[in-house]
Amino acid sequence: MELNIFGDTLIPCCTDPMTGYFRDGFCRTISEDTGTHTVCAVVTEAFLEYSASRGNDLMTPIPHWNFPGLQPGDKWCLCISRWLEAEKAGKAPPIILEATHQKSLQYASLTLLQQYAAV
Repeated sequence: MELNIFGDTLIPCCTDPMTGYFRDGFCRTISEDTGTHTVCAVVTEAFLEYSASRGNDLMTPIPHWNFPGLQPGDKWCLCISRWLEAEKAGKAPPIILEATHQKSLQYASLTLLQQYAAV
C-alpha cells in the first residue's frame, strides 16, 4: 500500500489527464524513476512557464505519448526536485497533500509542503 505525507493511504492525483510515473493517476515512484514523481500539484501559469524555461515544456501536447499538454488548474505528478527548484524561485504550484507520496518527505519537510496546500 502506498502512503501519502501524512502516513495515510495515497489518493489519486488525476486521471484526466492521466498522470504519474506509471500513468495510473497516482504520484508514486520506483527506483527507476530518476525524477521521483511524487508531488501532486495543481499547476499554475507561473509554474508552467518556469518549467518550460528550465527545459521541461509541459504545455505543448505530445500526441505520440498521449500527452495533451497541461493548462493552469490541471493536476499533475511533479518531480520533487523540480517542485523544490520552483519553490526556491518563487514559482511553486500548490499541492494536494493527500495525493503527495510520503517519499517527498525525504527531500522536503512536512512544514514546507503544508505551506503549499491546495485549498
